[in-house]
Amino acid sequence: MNRRNISSGVIWEDIVGYSRAVRIGNLIEISGTTSIIDDKLVGKDDAYLQTITILNKVKSTLEKAGASLKDVIRTRMFVTDISKWEEYGKAHQAFFGKIKPVTSMIEVKSLIDPDMLIEIEVTAVVEV
Repeated sequence: MNRRNISSGVIWEDIVGYSRAVRIGNLIEISGTTSIIDDKLVGKDDAYLQTITILNKVKSTLEKAGASLKDVIRTRMFVTDISKWEEYGKAHQAFFGKIKPVTSMIEVKSLIDPDMLIEIEVTAVVEV
């Protein structure tokens, strides 16, 4: 099978040695995605806005990989404050309310930036 790495162009991809996404055949995996745009965090202290920003980035990455939100079968949400679950959930529902992928919401001690409230990984399968 052909492997296609999709880059977002951020310096961290080369420093850490990862791709924003990898597509092999009809499977697409998207790395943990945060609400950083142009090296700035979008939505400090706003769980809903961070989640919306992330999911818009995910949507764009899927499109680069030849897929769409409807192809998503799993999301994994890593959150630093589980008490904000309704804010994360409301944003997730706005993108996936009709698609309904399987998901996990896991509270973690922290993310790489202390102002990040959420990081999301995505798995998609494209019909062939």
